[in-house]
Order: sequence, then structure tokens, then C-alpha cells
Amino acid sequence: MSTPRTDRLTLTRPDDWHLHLRDGAMLRDVLPDTARQMARAIVMPNLVPPVVTTADAAAYRERILAALPEGARFEPLMTLYLTEATAPDEILRAKDSGFVHGVKLYPANATTNSHAGVADLRRVHAVLEAMQRVDLPLLVHGEVTDPDVDVFDREAVFIERHLDRLVRDFPALRVVLEHVTTREGAQFVLDAPATVAGTLTAHHLLLNRNAIFAGGLRPHHYCLPVLKRELHRQALVKAAISGGGKFFLGTDSAPHPKHAKESSCGCAGIYTAHAAIELYAEAFDAAGALDRLEGFASHNGPDFYRLPRNTDRIELVREATPVPPVMSKGGQELVPLRAGETVAWRLAG
Repeated sequence: MSTPRTDRLTLTRPDDWHLHLRDGAMLRDVLPDTARQMARAIVMPNLVPPVVTTADAAAYRERILAALPEGARFEPLMTLYLTEATAPDEILRAKDSGFVHGVKLYPANATTNSHAGVADLRRVHAVLEAMQRVDLPLLVHGEVTDPDVDVFDREAVFIERHLDRLVRDFPALRVVLEHVTTREGAQFVLDAPATVAGTLTAHHLLLNRNAIFAGGLRPHHYCLPVLKRELHRQALVKAAISGGGKFFLGTDSAPHPKHAKESSCGCAGIYTAHAAIELYAEAFDAAGALDRLEGFASHNGPDFYRLPRNTDRIELVREATPVPPVMSKGGQELVPLRAGETVAWRLAG
């Protein structure tokens, strides 16, 4: 597959279907990076304390809207954090709100601020049944946390032990396997019914696990799910450019202060919101599939979430654009992906 070289690319404005905005001063400083390019974003609920009720989501949504730069047009699509105490009635309230668009399943202790997540899926079956009944999607961080499972195998084992059965038990429940990182994960989504889709991050499309150890330990390339072997990266690229509508853009952009990444127990997460669509353009360009980027970035997500596609457009220009070594976010230093290097595309305007 190849497309003629182009130096300018016009796309329907994309959306980000997996985004961390944090709160307070960090929210205020990272939000403009997303709002300059994305029309909407599914906002993750793993705050401290987590967003577990519709009232929590309403309050968080108001804080996001209040933090928008003047004149910015951006719609936060809110989510609830699924716990073993979540009640089916809360799902009904979430659906009726019109602003909650999914419920996030974090296996307990799988990633940042996930200690309140689900330890036993059987304990939330009544909630999943309610979600299936009212058609509210389940957004899955698909990793087991068993200490006996190798960290590089946790996604594949989660699919085998839990996700395959969940999809069978709740056949009408729409499920998003978020930030797919393995060949097994991509194949699961492709083989699953139309109720199942997956998001792919720019960093998992561009990097393999060697990036964590290039010339030493690179904490700013540490994320969860962790980067995998090159054969998995290639499988993700193949899935992204497949054009079948099963995969869409979800950055999982996760801001952490520099000192929290460069510590004895560094935080998991990579900040990509500063150049998200540009990084995806690099990945699709390298695969000779720029003509498939619009479907992946702008069409597949709204179609799966049953929302209208955006009507305005953005333009990308092929131009090496420097990324600063550090950014000031939330009153602290943050190291973004490609810090001190360049991105091959620039968002015009």
C-alpha cells in the first residue's frame, strides 16, 4: 500500500477518544494543546478522588469548560470510573445526562490512580447488564495485574481470561479495548463482533520497547500498557491503516511532572497532546497510508460512539517542527514525547 508523497493534508477535524486532562492547574495548561486540534475528547475519570457518579462528571465537565481558552471550541465527553460499588441506577442517570458517553473499567492497580478499580468482574455484572440495556459503552484498560504474569503479556492474558468471556456474556454491550498494544489485542478486535472496537495511541504506533532502553533508561517512554516488541508495533500499524472502521484515534496522552517520571518509582504515561495529530500523521506516512488517516482520526470514532462526524477541517503541512526539551504545565516541568527533537508535520493555522 502506498500513496503519492504529499506535503499538505486536509482532514475533517479529529477527535481524541482517550485523553487524560487531570485537574486544577494541570488541566488549565494541558487543555489548550488538545483543543487546538481536537473537536471532542473522551476524558478519563481517574482523578483523585475518581469520577464515580454522574454528579462528579458534571462538576468535572464544568471545570474543563471553564478552563478552555477564550474562543476555543471543544466538547469534553465524560466518563464514569467503574468500581465494585457502582450501582445500576447510576448507569441510568449517566445515560440520561447526555454528557456521559462511557464507563471506564480499570482492573484494580493496573495503572495511574486505578486502586479503586475492579478486582472481580463478577461483582459488576449487574452494572454491565444495565449498560448493555441503555447502550452505554464500556471502555476497557485491558491488562491483568497478577504478579505472576509477565508485564509484557498482561494484555494478551486479560483478553484470554476476561475480555473474550465478557463480550460473549454481554453481546449487545459496546466495548472499546483502549490503547491496544499487542498483535493479540489487534486481532481480537478485528475478529470480534461489530460491538467491539479499539483505540491506538501515537506512541504505540511509533515506538517499540527498545525506546525505553535506548542509551540508558528512558523514563519518559514508560507507559502502561508498556511498549511492546517490534512485531506488535507492526501489527498495530497494520490495524490502524486497515480502513475497516474497527480502530480509531485515542492518544492516552498522560501529563506527569518531570520529577514524578524521573523518580525511584516513576509514573506511567507519555504526554503527546502537544503534537497528537502530527505524530499520527508521521505513523501513517511511514506506512504509506496517509489516505487512511482521516478515517482513523475523524470518522471511525464518531461512528462507533454514534455521534455526528465533525464538519470543520484542519490542515497539516509537512514541515520539521521542533519540540521543546521541557514544557511548563501546571506550574511544573513536563517532558513531552520528542522532547528536544522534531515532529515531521505541523498543524497549520
